[in-house]
Amino acid sequence: MERNNVVTMKGNPVTLVGPELKVGDKAPDFAVLDKGLSPKSLSDYTGKIKVLSVTPSLDTPVCDMQAKWFNDEATSLPGDVVVLNVSMDLPFAIGRFCAANGVDKVEVLSDHRDASFGESWGLLIKELRLLTRAVAIVDDEDVLRYLQIVPEATDSPDYDPLMEALKSVVQR
Repeated sequence: MERNNVVTMKGNPVTLVGPELKVGDKAPDFAVLDKGLSPKSLSDYTGKIKVLSVTPSLDTPVCDMQAKWFNDEATSLPGDVVVLNVSMDLPFAIGRFCAANGVDKVEVLSDHRDASFGESWGLLIKELRLLTRAVAIVDDEDVLRYLQIVPEATDSPDYDPLMEALKSVVQR
């Protein structure tokens, strides 16, 4: 499935590959790698509230800022909340980024191998084989509770509604 007129990259329209997810949907599973090349999937976080930070590439200023913002925020989140950053960056680049920037509260994951996350979540940019910028919350029962796909992939997400939604999910 391909979707148009959802996102631009530097002002140019791009095509998203995969389904259009809605709040209330069961979160799709995925197969990604962590920075140590270990496979990870949604089931690795069963019973946790998952905050997903989706970035095109950590080697760009907005993605760098987004990952650091989430790393700072993660220090004040309850223990049943895990923050995952997913990008198409290679695991080695992710490891380098985390070490150089002190990112240690966010699990940084790579979708480079199969684009499993991007395709199952409908966030893969066809023309660039990158993920579009998005933030999401998946509750402890793996139901999508919040999703914000940033209309211009080079812009930052709006963090305020994300954090308000997270408060509601944590208080359930």
